[in-house]
Amino acid sequence: MDSKKAQEISSSSVMANVTYNGKQIYIEHVDQQKGMATIHPLDEPSKKETVSVTNLIEQ
Repeated sequence: MDSKKAQEISSSSVMANVTYNGKQIYIEHVDQQKGMATIHPLDEPSKKETVSVTNLIEQ
């Protein structure tokens, strides 16, 4: 995924089906300049991590 698409998904009111390492995630924030996103698994909201947007997959 690219930074622009990740930002669109993050800003949308519609929940997108996005995965990271095979787990469904929620995108909290996107830093488009760095190409990084703050995410958490849908089933673990307190487990936040920052990852490259290129590792996010929209299903």
